[in-house]
Amino acid sequence: MSMPDLRTTVAIADAVNARQISAVAVVHDALTRISAYDAIQPQVWISRFSKEAVLAAAREVDARVAAGEVLPLAGVPFAAKDNIDVAGLDTTAACPAFAYSPQSSATVIERLTAAGAICVGKTNLDQFATGLNGTRSPYGAPLNAYNLAYVSGGSSSGSSVAVAAGLVPFALGTDTAGSGRVPAAFQHLIGFKPSKGRWSNRGLVPACRTLDCISVFTQDTADARLIDSVIAGYDAADPFSKPLADAARGCKTIGVPRRDQRVWFGDSESEHLYERALETLGTLADVVEIDLSPLQEAAQLLYGGPWVAERAAALADLLATTPDAIDPTVRAVVAPGRDISAVALFNGIYRLAELKRQADTLWETIDLLAFPTAGTTYRVREMLAAPIALNSALGFYTNFVNLLDMAAVAVPAGIRPNGTGFGITLIGPADTDRALLDAADAYLAAADLPSPPPLDLEGRMQTVKLAVVGAHLKDMPLHWQLTSRDAKFVGAFETAPTYRLYAMADSVPPKPALVHSEDGAAIALEVYELGVAEFGSFVAEVPAPLAIGTVMLADGSSVKGFVAEPRAVIGAEDITSLGGWRAFINRKD
Repeated sequence: MSMPDLRTTVAIADAVNARQISAVAVVHDALTRISAYDAIQPQVWISRFSKEAVLAAAREVDARVAAGEVLPLAGVPFAAKDNIDVAGLDTTAACPAFAYSPQSSATVIERLTAAGAICVGKTNLDQFATGLNGTRSPYGAPLNAYNLAYVSGGSSSGSSVAVAAGLVPFALGTDTAGSGRVPAAFQHLIGFKPSKGRWSNRGLVPACRTLDCISVFTQDTADARLIDSVIAGYDAADPFSKPLADAARGCKTIGVPRRDQRVWFGDSESEHLYERALETLGTLADVVEIDLSPLQEAAQLLYGGPWVAERAAALADLLATTPDAIDPTVRAVVAPGRDISAVALFNGIYRLAELKRQADTLWETIDLLAFPTAGTTYRVREMLAAPIALNSALGFYTNFVNLLDMAAVAVPAGIRPNGTGFGITLIGPADTDRALLDAADAYLAAADLPSPPPLDLEGRMQTVKLAVVGAHLKDMPLHWQLTSRDAKFVGAFETAPTYRLYAMADSVPPKPALVHSEDGAAIALEVYELGVAEFGSFVAEVPAPLAIGTVMLADGSSVKGFVAEPRAVIGAEDITSLGGWRAFINRKD
């Protein structure tokens, strides 16, 4: 009998129910992988059950299956973000001073366990679920599983890394402003954020109680759909719970932000990958541009308006008694909420109602929205240097969703050169959860994305791709400046058809000048990959009037490359028609 695939929830549950493998064996395999990954990122976890306790839970599942039960999640190990109560483990919300021992598990945990799933532990998070980056925890910062120099995304950082690294097939997160979606995008995962009230919040430490949603990270949509079938449903113990509803909705028209309202924070790679995603979506439905303004105004109410008071309410006791126990950045975000008046809050409620009415009219002409999940990503060092400003950038396309009572599913949409992920989020009105998962299936099938890259287990070398067009080409006089820096040849390409090439006057050795021009043509070039330090030393030696800028390639992607100041074309010969420097040199010969 062949060993079943242990990577997905569906596969594990099917195999255990069919008694092809025991829950004990599944759990033992998961614990082995978890233990091995502790050498890379022990900070993924805040607490875990003992090996004996987890194996005992697995034996109980095996006994239930042997007795004839068919369990939807038989033997599936999972993790829970440490702001969700799990009996037997403290709930800390990443704040030791706040920690308590819950008497019972959250409703979602109870439903998962009843279905045969086995919780192995509690994962790290941005403290009190305040952040979208994953660096705001006294237990350490979980790092992107595919490039350890980059943020994992937050606040559900540990849960996302646990799934991305293959430690568990699914993990619960939470989502108030994007915490269940941004980490999914950065790590090539599905991030399913159900409609408010679809999943019970009983046993959840609140961030913004009227907005919070428990969410899930999975490797595929089938797993997200299965988890939803187990967890979703009314819970009388949660005052914000709603009766289960699934609104049928087609996917004939997809709304996207107007081009002039798309913000990329200087990240041309995100822009390119989003354009590719839109091309794929265009094969499935009509793609129309919408005005983002009402959604963005609503988003501003979350951190720039009175909803900060709701976060302050959740931490009122701690802010009053032991404020120093709160992460300084979290405290800087939340503490001002204590000074927001009831008048300001009600005015905010009134304005949000007006904006929601505007947003609801979108659904009269479109079936769903397809937004970038995040406009860019950041290295951990960058985030720590500007924690509030850069974190805000990560929420540009996510903050409005819960305020406007929408459902969302984040899906992969491409791989960045550094190995981290880019994603899009499909968004619909409340109760379109299943329709969104169906739309996600259609998109992923049409996109035919490559598999995620290998995990980063030792610190990926940080590199830069550099386009050269002249004297640095292979077999040209300055090519040694690349080989001496161990530059790796990536390939021969062409620019987008928006450049002109000039042979500069009196340049020794002869060099070209590449100039952007709308009436240009495609120019042949070569792309090399260098370490960041080597790239820096190379740039330092580039003589004026040449410079290193950003060059657009024919496929729409961009790399760093040689560009020129206007003075470079004085007395120069326009050789654009030759299509490249090598053709010019051969002509001279």
